[in-house]
Amino acid sequence: MKRLLVALLWAPATLLAAAGGYPLDPAPIEPRDLVSLQAGARTFVNYCLNCHGAQFMRFNRLKDLGLSESQIRDNLMFGAGKVGDTMKVAMSAKNGKDWFGVPPPDLSVIARSRGADWLYTYLRTFYRDDTTPSGWNNALFPNVAMPHVLWALQGERAYEVVERTDKAGHVSLERTWMQRTPGSQSAVEYDRTVRDLVNFLVFVGEPAAQARKSIGIVVLFVLGVLFVLAYAMKKAFWKDIR
Repeated sequence: MKRLLVALLWAPATLLAAAGGYPLDPAPIEPRDLVSLQAGARTFVNYCLNCHGAQFMRFNRLKDLGLSESQIRDNLMFGAGKVGDTMKVAMSAKNGKDWFGVPPPDLSVIARSRGADWLYTYLRTFYRDDTTPSGWNNALFPNVAMPHVLWALQGERAYEVVERTDKAGHVSLERTWMQRTPGSQSAVEYDRTVRDLVNFLVFVGEPAAQARKSIGIVVLFVLGVLFVLAYAMKKAFWKDIR
């Protein structure tokens, strides 16, 4: 029990250290936006599925996003396989460890474990760092092994942190971002691309979330009706008892 309490108390500090104290930006996702989800799926299979799998997600589940099996097969499946296959990656864990130092994690439930805000901020805070093996670093996740796979879209950026001390002795951090080379997308377009990708990862984490919420509303309504009927029945049974 004592070890459990220590672990629970240590977890927030560990997460804060891993995030480098960088503030999270709210992810402007909309789980019911099918256009955004479809765009996120396209970005995922083009840029993420080369290294990261989603082994608990099947391609045919993308029909929930308004896509037909032929659209999924022709536009989102680049290797031989069936639409009912899971989104596994060809790269082995051993190769991933040899190339990046750690095997790239599966992204099936990454949005549920990290949170949409964390992912949205993380994918927008990469910067050039010649001291790392990959040549990239991340303000939210310092010394991350993952390179910036979306750099061609966002361009190359530089990041600088300077400590400022006021007259009262309070220390604050001044963060500065500089665009070194332009990407194929503007800053607004890139933020939209990341928003769509995070939106899709949230969907992957729980594809039935919207259906579950809709069913929950119906169940609560039915329970409300049954409560009224049960209360009326109780009044009818006990009306003659004083």
